[in-house]
Amino acid sequence: MRYFIVIFFTGILVVGAGLIYLYSQVRFDAYKIIDYQPELSTQLYDKNGELVANIFDKYHRLYATYDEIPPRLIEALIAIEDTAYFEHNGVNLEAIFRALIKDIKAMKIVEGGSTITQQLVKNTVLTREKKIIRKLKEALLAFKIEKVLTKEEILERYFNHVYFGHGYYGIKTAALGYFHKNLDTLSLKEMAILVGLPKAPSSYDPTRNIDLSLSRANRVLYRMHALGWIGEKEYRDSLIETPTVYNDTLTKNRAPYVVDEVIKRASAEYKDFKIGGYKVYLSIDLKLQSLAQESLKFGYDEILKRHPEDANNSNTNGALVALDNKNGDILALVGGVDYTKSHFNRAVQSKRQPGSSFKPFIYQQALDVGYSTMSKIPDISRVYTDEETEKDWKPKNYEENFKGILTLKEALVHSRNLATINLANALGLDSVHRELRKDGFKDMPHDLSLSLGNFGISPLDFSGLYTMFPNYGIKVEPRLIKKIVNRFGHETIYKNKTKRVIEEEQAFLMVDMLRTTVQRGTGRRARVPGIEVAGKTGTTNNNVDAWFCGFTPEVGVVVWYGNDDNSPMQQYETGGRVAGPAFVNFIKGYIDIYPQTKRKFIPPKGVFSININGKKEYFTKTSPMPKANSLEDDEHKGMLF
Repeated sequence: MRYFIVIFFTGILVVGAGLIYLYSQVRFDAYKIIDYQPELSTQLYDKNGELVANIFDKYHRLYATYDEIPPRLIEALIAIEDTAYFEHNGVNLEAIFRALIKDIKAMKIVEGGSTITQQLVKNTVLTREKKIIRKLKEALLAFKIEKVLTKEEILERYFNHVYFGHGYYGIKTAALGYFHKNLDTLSLKEMAILVGLPKAPSSYDPTRNIDLSLSRANRVLYRMHALGWIGEKEYRDSLIETPTVYNDTLTKNRAPYVVDEVIKRASAEYKDFKIGGYKVYLSIDLKLQSLAQESLKFGYDEILKRHPEDANNSNTNGALVALDNKNGDILALVGGVDYTKSHFNRAVQSKRQPGSSFKPFIYQQALDVGYSTMSKIPDISRVYTDEETEKDWKPKNYEENFKGILTLKEALVHSRNLATINLANALGLDSVHRELRKDGFKDMPHDLSLSLGNFGISPLDFSGLYTMFPNYGIKVEPRLIKKIVNRFGHETIYKNKTKRVIEEEQAFLMVDMLRTTVQRGTGRRARVPGIEVAGKTGTTNNNVDAWFCGFTPEVGVVVWYGNDDNSPMQQYETGGRVAGPAFVNFIKGYIDIYPQTKRKFIPPKGVFSININGKKEYFTKTSPMPKANSLEDDEHKGMLF
């Protein structure tokens, strides 16, 4: 008897020591659950609150607090997984013995008897292998966790951590993914489907095996009914329900070029951007983003229609940026014709020569120093010698002719190269260069070729600089991210940087010149019925780059097309012909979406008008109207707005 007692207590000591040893191995794992900090998906929203994309690293998980989880959902889980959840201390000995009997009969482990707490431990810090040592560790950790956390806190962690199939981690993620519903709008059958998934997520995934999923859900409903937690009618009605299940991608990315740019910008500031559960509110309007993509593709298809021989091996591509003139918000940003074929974001990453679309910035300087729209400038050929290289440069007009003497307005409207170069030379190269730097231009050559846009700039940067015209002299930095909210509710607001670079009445003179460019100049292909459009075409040497930079009273749009390898496009593929159609398609669509948009440019105070040859021309004190005897037609009449 003595030996039996010794053996008995020795056994207890050995078992106790073994348990202590096992606990020493896993005790720190408990804090991964107690101090639960899961990887959470970041979500991007457009200006109207519509989801643009989910961003994550390994796990797509949206967090739901305990208060967000409906009581019926909790009942459904407990009914099928752990009926005695609120009675045990982490381990249900009765369930374990019941499962042990089944395992002995089957001569293998067929049922584990795990509680919800044990399942949380298994899914969070342990492996899923069915071994006794692992089960003992699981039980020890379950006891520890139940001592520290409340039952509600454990349920919150369980619902947010477990895998629900299809790449969805957490109940909120699964509800939105499978059913496009928030937790509080789920039907009982949808809840039953969800709580049935963790047992075998791949097998019960309703997008792959709807029959198995429904069968498992019906088992959940049966348990709830058997326990008396739902009535007969609700049980029968739920049995016959077949919910609509959506088979979405995890990211739901509706604007890939935008998303890539947001990740690049935000990750530089937030190192945990992809796993930190941020909510990011963008300036993008998804309706306009879709329209921009469609418009860019429309323009591209028109190019291929003219040159079907290039369809199979064309490396032509494009970019489109649309801004809100007043605040600089980026309404749409498309960096290529087809994201699936090329992720390179030409709207942001490419630096292409703007050509003649840059000319308005030279002409604006002339206006600001006293030229009027009717001032005469020479459109004649000259030879310029570079003082450093002593090389001669003899530029020419696109039409390979010259007009002699032109008004400032006509020179811009018809995009005369020689007149522009002569104007820049008259203004003084150093002065022109200095003022352009003040405007925000960078990396320009310090010679007269800059007046023809002989330098690289991205469509996005160019669109920001163009805001100074429709915004009547105020340049606004383009804004993509409006606000970032972290998981604790702290907000970071991103404001637009603005700077007045032109007096408003002087800027309006340029608006009128660019409006005329569209009405009867090189931008004629960009006319849109029912709304005033202003803008400038741009075509570089050998048709390498084709631009149209245009705006209405509310929205500015920059369109670019070219070959990715910088090779020339086909002859006669000018900015107006190539980029104009995409611009028109976008503006027409914009009007359809927002029919109340402002339609006309209103002259600000300090702008005068005069009729010259039946046309209204505008002047200011800085750019005064010419004397009557200097006009070809002396019939003129002034008016102050």
